[in-house]
This record gives sequence, structure tokens and C-alpha cells, in this order.
Amino acid sequence: MDRRDFIKTAALAAAVPAQAGTADSETLTATLYKSLTPEQKSKVCFPFDHPLRSKVDANWFITPHKIAEFYTREQQAMIDEIFIKLHNPDFAPQVLKHIEDDAGSLGKYSIALFGEPGAKKSAFEFVLTGRHCTIRCDGDSVAGAAFGGPIMYGHQHGPNGMEPKEHPGNVYWYQAKRANEVFQALDPKQRETALIQVAPRKEASNKTVELKAKADLVGLPVSGMTKDQRGLVEKVLADLLLPFRKKDAAEAMKYIKGNGGVESLVMSFYKGLDLGNDGVWDVWQLESTNMVWYFRGHPHVHTWVNIKRA
Repeated sequence: MDRRDFIKTAALAAAVPAQAGTADSETLTATLYKSLTPEQKSKVCFPFDHPLRSKVDANWFITPHKIAEFYTREQQAMIDEIFIKLHNPDFAPQVLKHIEDDAGSLGKYSIALFGEPGAKKSAFEFVLTGRHCTIRCDGDSVAGAAFGGPIMYGHQHGPNGMEPKEHPGNVYWYQAKRANEVFQALDPKQRETALIQVAPRKEASNKTVELKAKADLVGLPVSGMTKDQRGLVEKVLADLLLPFRKKDAAEAMKYIKGNGGVESLVMSFYKGLDLGNDGVWDVWQLESTNMVWYFRGHPHVHTWVNIKRA
């Protein structure tokens, strides 16, 4: 990280405590909903079962109304805090850096509200979308779905879409470095099984996060790894969940453990799209019959996640 990036990240970190408060994202979502005018509700509020609620993509706007243009300053502050509190406080500065690099500010993103937040026993969901982001807050309204449904996160650092092979400044590249530690720990036969020739997924909105039957999983089963290798995979999972608040990370792990834990997973690395042809795999995946965590680090980071109760 160069000096300018350091200063920028430090400034973002300093902004996080200003958003601090006692209310969680769900409570703030209910407060935001109550603050909306009838005209605002007519444009950004939908029935809970509306199909738009479950969509996920890498660069889209769930409504055309940008946060900085459509909402009052007080409402914008609530949206900021909802978003920040969906993340681990220790990782919030990095997430805000990704937002600034990719769009300039959170004000360039858009939201929608489904159901009636704050109503007793009423299902609801807050969804925020924009470049390299689909994230949700549902108060466990979506039964059996971690993060309230499929999510997407990513980051492009620098003016050019094609990042250098080291991905300098990319806030999520640490996850790929951890995954490559697993690959380096594999023996030749294991590497041959884990390294696949065909791209594991094509980015096509919700099709990207479709779950597969066990017979269709491609790669190296973690169940066949040594104890030490499985320990490294557990570290990958911890790093993947690190950006998110404890509540959502715990729910995700609950569903993973409910399907057999880390030993239920299959890990694969894609031989193509290797930036720099250095054998540090930019595209890789952990999946099972109830989980997809697809990391595509070429030309920059796109990550797609879908975890359900088995």
C-alpha cells in the first residue's frame, strides 16, 4: 500500500466510529422504513415475495434511485450505518475503501426494501446494490439462507480493470493468498485433482450461485485431505467470513457444519485466467451441495456466495 492509499484508508477508518451506535442493522432498517415518505415508498418498497429481492449480480442497481440523490441526509446516514454494521468493525475500513475505489462513495449505490421492516412478525429485507456489491439485511426473515440470500462482493484497485498479478491494494486478495496456501500444501496427485481445466462457473446473475448435486462437484474433496491440510481450509473459511458481522458469519458456519462441516467441501483451482502465469491461482472455489463460494480474481476480484441450510 503506497502512502496515498494509506492516508485514504486511515481516513476511512476514522469515519467508522462516527457511525457507531447501539442499534443493529435490522433496527436501523425499521427506522429507515418509517422515515420514508409515501412517494419514496412507492419507488423503493416492494412486497416481500417480489422476485427482485432474490437477485444477485456484480454490477447492478436494484432501483434506479441513487442513495445520495433520493434520500435525505438523515436517511443517508441510516443507510451508511446499516451497511457498515453488516460488516466486521475491524474490516469496515477495507470495505469502505472498496466502495470508494469502485464507485466514489456509497451514495452512488441503490437500495430497496421488501416487506414491512419493524412490523411485528413481518418478514422483511433490505438490499443494497451497485458495483461489486449485493448485500442484504433480513433479520432472519429468509429461512435457511445465510446472509439473507446470495451475495456478491469484489474490488478493483487502480484505474485499469486488469490488476497486476500481485493485486496490490485489493482488499480481498488476502483470501486468495490463503487459498493458495492450501494448494501449496497439496501433494502432486492432489494438485492434479484440484486443478481443473474448465472454468468452474460463468458469471450470469443468479446462475452463478446455483447449487450442484454431489455428483456434479468438481475438484478435490476436503474429506480426502490430511488433518493439516484440512486445518488450512478452515483458515480459508475464517478469512472468507472475516469481512462480515458475527451474526451472519455464525449462521453461515452453522449451515456448513450442518451439512458435514469442512469435510463436506470440495476445493478447486482454475488453471486458466492465471495472471502472470505464476501458478498463484486467481480463480478458485469452495463448494458443497449447500454452498458456493466462488472467487474470481481475474482481471480483478469478483466473489459470489450462496449458503443454504442443508
